[in-house]
Amino acid sequence: MRCRVIEVSALLRHLILAASSADAGLHPARQHHLLGLIGHELNAARQVNTHVPMPADTRLLGLCTSVLEAPGLELTLEQCGHRLNMSSRTLARLFQRELGMSFGEWRTRARMVLSAQCLVRGQSVLRVALEHGYQSPSAFATTFKRTLGYSPRECR
Repeated sequence: MRCRVIEVSALLRHLILAASSADAGLHPARQHHLLGLIGHELNAARQVNTHVPMPADTRLLGLCTSVLEAPGLELTLEQCGHRLNMSSRTLARLFQRELGMSFGEWRTRARMVLSAQCLVRGQSVLRVALEHGYQSPSAFATTFKRTLGYSPRECR
């Protein structure tokens, strides 16, 4: 078994609350059925992909780390290449080889995973959108849903 992030349905949430209620004084048969249902719901839950791959190449690792530290910073591939003393085409090929995606795809995934963390902590959609480089909450919400499979409001 491996660790994974799942979407918790309303049913699963209520089952967990019912099973873990300290004052419920659950009858053993009821507890057995609740735990069985929880197991079925966990197995059926939709997995949320929150993985942001990191490169082995030290030049790319430094760049990716700086993007994670300042996700709202708008750097073009050309600017990034200049910072690393390579052409944008070389940088694009290196990103594809190391991470299996373009710089833009990686940055979007990183921004959305960081955004989800902020939303779970209770920050507003508007604040997160602006801090992570989006001009409007609607553009942010569209990208968020396309990338992670659920809306920012559902995440909160």
